[in-house]
Amino acid sequence: MTAAATPGGLPPFTATVHTVTAEQLGLSWREGCPVGPDELRLVRMSVLGFDGHVYRGELVVAAAVARDVVATFAELYYHHYPIERMVTVDKYDADDDASMAANNTSAFNCRAITGGTAWSNHSYGRAIDINPVQNPYISGSGNVYPPNGAPYTDRTRTDPGLIHAGDSTVAAFERRGWSWGGYWDTPIDYQHFEKP
Repeated sequence: MTAAATPGGLPPFTATVHTVTAEQLGLSWREGCPVGPDELRLVRMSVLGFDGHVYRGELVVAAAVARDVVATFAELYYHHYPIERMVTVDKYDADDDASMAANNTSAFNCRAITGGTAWSNHSYGRAIDINPVQNPYISGSGNVYPPNGAPYTDRTRTDPGLIHAGDSTVAAFERRGWSWGGYWDTPIDYQHFEKP
């Protein structure tokens, strides 16, 4: 459990880290995935919502990066970075498209990379997608995922939840050795952070 004082009247940031079972992971895990449930952790933590209220978010990540994740999201919270929704992807039957369309921030999901067959870093619990609607994925052919994120391909926007090159959100991840998909040439993945 961590707690840190925050400015601006927010309650202290808190986080807890828990082991997970295959049953808890639901359809997001199956036999043959590159990591087992014993290598994953459920992080429950304070999240500032788009409505200005604080709630408990949940992410499943690799045990090896759980401390990184807690420290990074504590920093995001401190900087009042809002997150609309953060529930584990099994709540969407592990359907990445449905999770993205709901603007859900998520991490572990045993699946192939978008448009490919190799395991995604999400399959290892070493990738996090944040506010996918405000930070869409743009394929090499120009398709936008989720489709309701299309207006946000205009990166001059300053709506809450957008991630921009060099901002405090990117910096918080980079300080801990994570990279941002918004710097990629093709595809461009504004929602995606990973630590392979």
